[in-house]
Amino acid sequence: MVKYVAFFEELGKDDVGIAGGKGANLGELTQAGIPVPPGFVVTAATYEKFMADTGLQSVVMDMLENLDVNDTKELQRVSAEIKDIITSTEIPEDIQTLIIESYNALCQRIGKDDVYVAIRSSATAEDLPEASFAGQQDTFLNIRGAEDVMEYVRKCWASLFEARAIFYREENNFDHSRVYIAVVVQEMVDAEKAGVMFTVHPSTGEDKILIEGSWGLGEAVVSGSVTPDTYWVDKKTGKLLEFTVGEKNVMFTREDGKTVKKEVPEELRNRRVLSDEEIAALNEMGKRIHEHYGYPQDTEWAIMDGKVYMLQSRPITTLAEATGETVEAAEAESGEVLVKGLGASPGIASGKVKIIREIHELDKIQVGDILVTVMTTPDMVPAMKRASGIITDEGGVTCHAAIVSRELGIPCVVGTGNATQVLREEQVVSIDGNRGLVYEGRVLGEEKAEAAPETVTVESPLLTVTEVKVNVSMPEAARKAAATGADGVGLLRTEHMMLTTGVHPRKFIEEGREDELVRTLAENILKVADEFYPRPVWYRTLDAPTDEFKTLEGGENEPYEHNPMLGWRGIRRELDEPEILRAEFRAIKKLHDQGYTNIGIMIPLVQHPDELRKAKEIAEEAGLKPHRDVEFGIMVETPAAALIIEDFIEVGVDFVSFGTNDLTQYTLAIDRNNEHVADLYTEGHPAVLKLIERVIRKCNEAGVKTSICGQAGSIPRIVEKLVELGISSVSANTDAVAEVRKTVARAEQRLLLKAARKLL
Repeated sequence: MVKYVAFFEELGKDDVGIAGGKGANLGELTQAGIPVPPGFVVTAATYEKFMADTGLQSVVMDMLENLDVNDTKELQRVSAEIKDIITSTEIPEDIQTLIIESYNALCQRIGKDDVYVAIRSSATAEDLPEASFAGQQDTFLNIRGAEDVMEYVRKCWASLFEARAIFYREENNFDHSRVYIAVVVQEMVDAEKAGVMFTVHPSTGEDKILIEGSWGLGEAVVSGSVTPDTYWVDKKTGKLLEFTVGEKNVMFTREDGKTVKKEVPEELRNRRVLSDEEIAALNEMGKRIHEHYGYPQDTEWAIMDGKVYMLQSRPITTLAEATGETVEAAEAESGEVLVKGLGASPGIASGKVKIIREIHELDKIQVGDILVTVMTTPDMVPAMKRASGIITDEGGVTCHAAIVSRELGIPCVVGTGNATQVLREEQVVSIDGNRGLVYEGRVLGEEKAEAAPETVTVESPLLTVTEVKVNVSMPEAARKAAATGADGVGLLRTEHMMLTTGVHPRKFIEEGREDELVRTLAENILKVADEFYPRPVWYRTLDAPTDEFKTLEGGENEPYEHNPMLGWRGIRRELDEPEILRAEFRAIKKLHDQGYTNIGIMIPLVQHPDELRKAKEIAEEAGLKPHRDVEFGIMVETPAAALIIEDFIEVGVDFVSFGTNDLTQYTLAIDRNNEHVADLYTEGHPAVLKLIERVIRKCNEAGVKTSICGQAGSIPRIVEKLVELGISSVSANTDAVAEVRKTVARAEQRLLLKAARKLL
């Protein structure tokens, strides 16, 4: 008999085809006797019936049949059309009845009217060790009432055709017609205490359990608000091996369907969160869950009304990845160096040279080729993903090619000056992204480099007071960034997600398509916010120079600027074109209303407090209240902002973040993308450090958080100095998070030792 709706008690781990990975896992936990908040799954059969009864299945498959997923513009267009068709199609009455009756039954079981629920997608191949669709479809929090449940179930169905999900299925050879989606509807838990639990050491695989916990909802554990308690437990004996009590000044609770931040009562701030009995209960649950699945699990737990609940369980897939070998620098067989530049992204790769001089030539880049160009642009990213290495004539270690390559894990050499003239089309070369060298021929041991699995290191057990966050340029890289164990995203760049539409944002506005622009932004921001939730994600509003807009449809009238880095960009542009900034704020407002309260806003390139005031006014117009709905901050990238930081604090900021790439070039009068002066560019210059020191001191006095998200955040000697100055967090590139965390830990230990010696 076909199941259209199934409560968790009716499901198990073998029901992935019915309930998707997430639904099957929740059912399996329930079947195992693990306390799980009650809920039900609108099964994949219901989705299939909806698509068949409405005639949408054949329509959608026809739209996907000849789609080129590497054509970003076309992919986004088709995705939007499919989702609009699904969300605008009325659900047949018999299906509506099934869902409404199930929601009412859940309310009766809980004993409340119109229970708050979370509505989550559960694709039929999601949360499996060998294939994960996690984060590709939508999640909606704090939904209440049968009518809204119906609406958001349909939105989850539509999210099966998010552009990122379509792309993933194509890339992994999943047949669109055979991938279905279930929807989990589960009671929200308003936790008194919550946290995470790993059933083995998440870095080494050692057989002991790690538990982190704090008061209120689990958001406090990994957000920037508290240092949680940490408990290490011997899994076999249940003995508490060691624990650390963190200082928990704030907590998060749910009020009227929203997450709010409150001060923790004084008597609880330094009190241990978990009792011995609760630790023992969690340890037993962790052991049972591990045994059930047969491999290590990353779980989430919560305690409400004295009862322990498990909210989620997923495999710790990074353990296998973390054992991968790294490839050291290798010499080429011939030993002949063809060109030299700056090592911008580590690693070694070999392949055929493909020289790109015009955008229309990108199609000639095949998997494994070496992309050679003057300088990459955002619309080259799909081709960069296919390449095994990148070489550019221009640029420094903070240019577009360098940033994107580091996130993708692609070796990159920039600033060669003449690679497009010296190298020949189809020539086989090898690049050393560590030393900035390009060799003729293939390197020795290159086969070993190709075979090595991707390395992702989870460093969560190494606790630091100074948070270590990660920079994210592309939503597609969010999962890899989250796997580092970073404490959040210190910089989410807007440029890639806006410019890869292929259409100038102003053109959306002029053609009355602002809602489409808002939707595109919201979908891309969601990829990151969902992957990191509840860890904070600081979104930087648009900061693309005019030369990057020129190649877009509608960008023909962009002004010519001799040095765009000093020109019409950042907040100065967005105040001239406030409709674009308003669209960004509307996108964040949309996500906030869905329960994503972990997004903060950073205003780039400010040089006068009036710019901050006007940005806040536009946010208010978009329905977003700075400091109440979202944290609101600024980028300190100009000497002007650093020198009058007190005036910005007076206007009101929750945080500031140093953009050291720009702060350095503006302080030293050095174009950071000019290879002729690249050797003079240094974030460690005394003038730059003095400006940073001044801002940190003033912000600490005012209780304003400070962070750094420029390239300097990945340089150990500068990180040590920042920790000593009292910076709140450091945001590094994905490949540097592990080392930066170690550097931060060493610096903090050194400060403690220094303070202890003074007391002797």
